[in-house]
Amino acid sequence: MRVRKIPMRKCIACQEMKPKKSLIRIVRTPEHEILLDPTGKKSGRGAYLCASVECFQLAKKRKSLDRALKVKVDDEVYAQMEEVIGRVENDG
Repeated sequence: MRVRKIPMRKCIACQEMKPKKSLIRIVRTPEHEILLDPTGKKSGRGAYLCASVECFQLAKKRKSLDRALKVKVDDEVYAQMEEVIGRVENDG
C-alpha cells in the first residue's frame, strides 16, 4: 500500500511548517471579503495560521495577515477570528 503524502503549509505567524489539516485557513475572496475557511476549498488568496491564541496575537501584532492577503484586515475581522480560535483551542 502507498503512503499518502501529507500536505504541509507554513503558519504566517510562527513560520513553522505543519500539516494543512492542523492549521486554520483565512481567505480573501475575489470580492475582497476576509473569511475563515474551515473546508480549505473557497476560492481566493489564502493564508494559514496555527489554531493557537499565541500565533493569532503574533500575526495581529506583526500585521502578517495584512501582508499575506495583500489587503488591510479590519479589527472586526480580527475579533471574529479571535473568538473562533479561542473556541478551537478550548475544544482541542
